[in-house]
Amino acid sequence: MDFSGKTVWLVGASSGIGEALARALHEKGAHLILSARSEAPLVALRAELGDHHRVLCVDVADRESLSHAEASLGPGSLDAMITTAAIYDPGRVADIGLEAAEQLLIVNVMGTLAFAKAAPRLLRKGGMLGIFGSVAGYFGLPKGQFYSASKAAVINLAQTLRVEYAPQIDVRLISPGFVNTRLTQKNDFDMPFIIEPDEAASAILHGLQSNRFEVHFPKKLTYGLKVLQMLPYWASLRLTKRMN
Repeated sequence: MDFSGKTVWLVGASSGIGEALARALHEKGAHLILSARSEAPLVALRAELGDHHRVLCVDVADRESLSHAEASLGPGSLDAMITTAAIYDPGRVADIGLEAAEQLLIVNVMGTLAFAKAAPRLLRKGGMLGIFGSVAGYFGLPKGQFYSASKAAVINLAQTLRVEYAPQIDVRLISPGFVNTRLTQKNDFDMPFIIEPDEAASAILHGLQSNRFEVHFPKKLTYGLKVLQMLPYWASLRLTKRMN
């Protein structure tokens, strides 16, 4: 998609990849609806980018909040919808509390689903829906905790919507590797091929301007994990055991 002059609703724009993506879309000439749970960083970002952009606070995990935000947007008023919203809690699956796991599921999976279900009403014909998965969802890795499982669900959801929403909506899956944000700073291990948010935003825009379903990066990491997916379990689980 050529984003020049297009209206894009971007959720998760207050920090990290979402904030970098907002700046990159602004440079491409997009009209942005900047969303996140916290208003202050969105207002600051709009002040930097220009008042022609709009701030719309929303919590995708709160159905009432999302419904209110959706109602404030006119039917068929958007060219693209992208959500980067997620929570991340690294560590061993055995160590996560059930309440924390439930909240992670609500935000990462149910929040993505609720956002995606708004797309048929809000997007113009041929509009784009960008859903953030993660390379963590490719295969169950040690210390991926429940986050990896939640992103596997999001990847599966995007694959289904790609078919169900076609040709009315162009569904895209965005699968980042390690990006230097406040979320990945929680990790206590060396992150291979880690990149900065502006590099991630550049890769995302490049991918969304192509015809590929999945945008994944950095390739040095993602291709290796895709090979891991294709191996028989006796081989792949032996490899992941060495990571533990």
